[in-house]
Amino acid sequence: MDPAAERERMVAQQIAARGVSDPRVLAAMRAVPRHHFVGEAHQAQAYADRPLPIAEGQTISQPYIVAIMTAALDVRVTDRVLEIGTGSGYQTAVLARLAAEVVSIERHAALAQDATSRLLGLAIRNVSIVVGDGSEGWPRSAPYDRILVTAGAPAIPDALAAQLVEGGRMVIPVGPSGVQHLTIVDRLDGRLSVREGEACVFVPLIGRQGWSEHG
Repeated sequence: MDPAAERERMVAQQIAARGVSDPRVLAAMRAVPRHHFVGEAHQAQAYADRPLPIAEGQTISQPYIVAIMTAALDVRVTDRVLEIGTGSGYQTAVLARLAAEVVSIERHAALAQDATSRLLGLAIRNVSIVVGDGSEGWPRSAPYDRILVTAGAPAIPDALAAQLVEGGRMVIPVGPSGVQHLTIVDRLDGRLSVREGEACVFVPLIGRQGWSEHG
């Protein structure tokens, strides 16, 4: 496998061909070595048009979903970004190429530790990964310019909305466990403006303001 060629093909066929045109997002997707974020058993599928399993029953999202969520977030170079659900760290790495700083919350300590090591190995230094309940955000570093949630929520968590700056944006999958819709939340004049996007399926957002771990 030629990883650079695979990334070029991935971006051209799976992402740009489906309408993602933001040049910064496309450049980030070309640059981040996705095969570093999947297990050895799935290396051959690292750049395939599909999500892949990782440890702790979680997944690394389909490249197209990563791209459209990142594009919808509209990250600026000066932004502080809060990511909910570090997972393997792949989406984190993409955000890190676009933002000034990324704070990422992961509820599984083992995933957080592995992602931290992986990102440091790739010389990505503008990320802090913390272990906690992502549905409640990370108030000690709030507020944030952008919030990206990589797990499906039953509703928009009040705690996350409260941690957005005026003019800030959150992208979050919202809906029942079988299917969600990518939802764009903007804080404008002290109020939330909510727009519903395309359908998607994510692992559940577990936490006090998400789903119960026990169903």
